[in-house]
Amino acid sequence: MALKPDRVEHLTDLSFFMNETGERGVIVIHNTTGSGASMDDAAATVEIPDTAAEASGDPAGLLLNDVVNLDLTRQHLNYHQDEVQQGGKVLLLRRGTVVTDKYSGTPEAGEPAYFWIGGVLVADSDKLANNSPTQVGRFLSKPNSDGYVKVEINIV
Repeated sequence: MALKPDRVEHLTDLSFFMNETGERGVIVIHNTTGSGASMDDAAATVEIPDTAAEASGDPAGLLLNDVVNLDLTRQHLNYHQDEVQQGGKVLLLRRGTVVTDKYSGTPEAGEPAYFWIGGVLVADSDKLANNSPTQVGRFLSKPNSDGYVKVEINIV
C-alpha cells in the first residue's frame, strides 16, 4: 500500500492515460507525445520517471490509482483498490495532502519535497545536486512507526 486513505484532494486531473504499470503514491511526468488538449487524446500519456534527466522534468501529478496489467478475460479489476488497467485513464493529484510510503531518506516536517527516479519523494536536495530537482510540495511530518509520512502536494 502506497497511500493511506487519509488525504485531502483540492485539485485532481483525469485527462491523461498511462501505458505502464505503477503503484499509487508516485509522481508521474508528462510524456511528450500527446497534446492533452482533449479528454480522449490517447496520445496524452504520463509515465514514471526512470532516469535522472526525466526526474528533473515536468511533473504531471501524484498517481492516485494502481495501474495493473491483468488478463481481463480471467479476472476483473479490483475497484475497491482503485485499480486501472494499463493503457487507461489515471487520476492525478495536483494539489492536496496525502499520507504515503513512497519516499526516500528521512524527511522532517517542513522540508521541501522533490521527486526522483521511480517517482519517489525525497527531501535532501543535496542528493540531487548534479541535477535540477523539481519541488512538488513539502513534508508535513517525519516518518511514523509504519514508515508513512504526510506530504502536501502542490504542482503548479
